[in-house]
Amino acid sequence: MELDMTKGKPVSLIIKFIVPVVLGCLFQQLYNTVDTIIVGRFVGVEALAAVGSTGTIMFLILGFVSGLTTGFTVLTAQRFGAGDEKGLKRSVGNGAVLSFLVSVIMTIFSIVFMKKLLILMNTPEDIFEQAYTYIVIICAGIICNVVYNMSASVLRAIGNSKIPLYFLLVSVVINCICDLVFIINFHMGVAGAAYATILAQGISGALCLYYIWKKIPILHPGRENLRLHPKDTTVQLGIGIPMALQFSITAIGTIMVQAALNLLGSVAVAAYTAAGKVEQLIDQPFFAMGTTMATYAAQNTGIGDLKRVREGSRAAMLLTVVYGILAGVAAIFVMPYAIRLFVSGTDLTGVTEYAMIYVKIVAPFFIPLGAIFIYRNVLQGEGYALAPTFAGVVELVARTVVAFIAAHFMSFSGICIANAAAWVAAGVYLYIAYEVLMRKAERRQKTG
Repeated sequence: MELDMTKGKPVSLIIKFIVPVVLGCLFQQLYNTVDTIIVGRFVGVEALAAVGSTGTIMFLILGFVSGLTTGFTVLTAQRFGAGDEKGLKRSVGNGAVLSFLVSVIMTIFSIVFMKKLLILMNTPEDIFEQAYTYIVIICAGIICNVVYNMSASVLRAIGNSKIPLYFLLVSVVINCICDLVFIINFHMGVAGAAYATILAQGISGALCLYYIWKKIPILHPGRENLRLHPKDTTVQLGIGIPMALQFSITAIGTIMVQAALNLLGSVAVAAYTAAGKVEQLIDQPFFAMGTTMATYAAQNTGIGDLKRVREGSRAAMLLTVVYGILAGVAAIFVMPYAIRLFVSGTDLTGVTEYAMIYVKIVAPFFIPLGAIFIYRNVLQGEGYALAPTFAGVVELVARTVVAFIAAHFMSFSGICIANAAAWVAAGVYLYIAYEVLMRKAERRQKTG
């Protein structure tokens, strides 16, 4: 099921690769969405707000993990494209060791400092304990997330985007079942939702590892490669840390937004949470396009074909523009109905009003959001680290400034505008950075 993206029409390859990735992203996003739906309907609005108030922290921690593991496998994709099997195995083993070390460190630090972070974010008192319970359990299971993300990223690096999808689908079903059992039958509340999530993630990761072991010898590092190799470590950290930091920088901005939002009370938090989950489901093709373009750019960079990288980037942007328009219209249409999945009873009207404000503000800006994922991941696939990381800083500044003003005026609309402002600022910056760096690379290639 490997896919060589150095041959054939770029648009056909992108579509072939992205479909399983889109479905995988949707299923992965369903982890939290299912949690919030079941928690909101069977535990209550305060519990929904508690889970939602930790969403930005989860993005900070798990986004860091995702960025890091994806960055570690850029080298694997480049060596696969270049046909370097020995180097490929070494990069897999080196990345696995680095991932394990990072997961241990992150688990310890996140649990130790979590309570202070929730206080810093102005988490409302009526949801504080539930929020703390939920996020600490999630943090204790970071290793489960690392195992899945690393093994899935390795498979995608060699063009296999289907197997991670299949195993993720199995884990989503397990997550749904465990949610219902833990919350409804065992009355475990938000803790049950958290346990269900990490259990399902662990199973999907274990299934990916088993498949790699049984079916793909090229990805077996061997004992001799399950250690840190200085050169590979330097390269992988040089790509992985900036990719992880860009997620973290973005997450810090969303934490600023969450801190401003928390000042408006539990109903506003619940509405923002529910609307955000719906929007994130609609946004998943953008995330998938980013994953696709990272692999595409890395494989073609491995053989030095910059022309194909440009062709693929143009095709990806055209697909993104079309989807962005359709997604914006769909988001506004489905939001009133989707909110009913999360909330019922007397709270429904207030939550729906806030949710419609949210979606009407952010939906027109889906295209720059999609551009962020394309140009950032193309640059990362080519091995550039600084420019994509600085894009996170641009996004952070734009989001923080608008969120600060919104907090001053206690404006829910202003909080929603913070996201749109961040997407536009980062999208414009990344397009400029892409053009500048691609032209430099092309000039170097011509001069030899």
